Amino acid sequence: MNTIDVIRSRRSVRTFDGRALTEDDVRKIMDFARKAGNPYGLPIVWKILDAKTDGLSSPVIVGTDTFIAGKMKRVAHAEEAFGYEFEKIVLYAQSLGIGTTWIAGTMNRGAFEKAMDLGPDEVMPCVSPLGYPARKMSLRETLMRKGVRADSRLDFDELFFVGSFDRPLTTENAGNLSQALEAVRLAPSAVNKQPWRVVISDCNAHFYEKPGRGYVGENGWDLQKIDLGIAICHFDMIAEECNLGMSFEIKNPGIAVPGEVQYIGSFLRF
Repeated sequence: MNTIDVIRSRRSVRTFDGRALTEDDVRKIMDFARKAGNPYGLPIVWKILDAKTDGLSSPVIVGTDTFIAGKMKRVAHAEEAFGYEFEKIVLYAQSLGIGTTWIAGTMNRGAFEKAMDLGPDEVMPCVSPLGYPARKMSLRETLMRKGVRADSRLDFDELFFVGSFDRPLTTENAGNLSQALEAVRLAPSAVNKQPWRVVISDCNAHFYEKPGRGYVGENGWDLQKIDLGIAICHFDMIAEECNLGMSFEIKNPGIAVPGEVQYIGSFLRF
């Protein structure tokens, strides 16, 4: 299965079949996590946690006691780096037939942070359960998905632009970037807000955040920048798979932005 197929097939899983992960699958995930990396070069420590051993709980998860969590220093671009690297792990888990879902709030956070041995200068942005999906979703999960319209996405020309933000980009005009941009369009995000916007200019792809209200904490931590990291991961993986010859850099092209839109980073041609 290629990357775009993994992206298309993945959904958030909150209802699992009760089977414990095999030792082989745990080993594969941890081996992958240790070398996943991110374009910001920021180190992230990943751990597999057991709900019974560590006293963990989440009211939205049924049928698994296994979780994966990551911690890192609170530094510039930590949110984007975490989103990028965690999504690589999530997609790898999907390729093994293992279900996941991003959890930032619906958990006993204090217990998770204790299990991660979180330091005063560290953050644990999100966690995910790991398990084999149940054949049928729970009623709670079904209602949650309907509430955020989890299976819908904004149209291509609402997210992507050419040259400036007043010129929408169509699938037909996206050329060899169409698959990478479609992978961005399909990316998951908090409450399915899809805060990413991309402007294509001179065959380069410039990523921006269109922020929503209530996603930045008093300490300046921006949850939607994690979503941008996920989107950047999707683009990067497809660009590499399709040999597009692009690298990620933070080099603001100076394109005029509407409202509170913020520049995040760019994929530039070699």
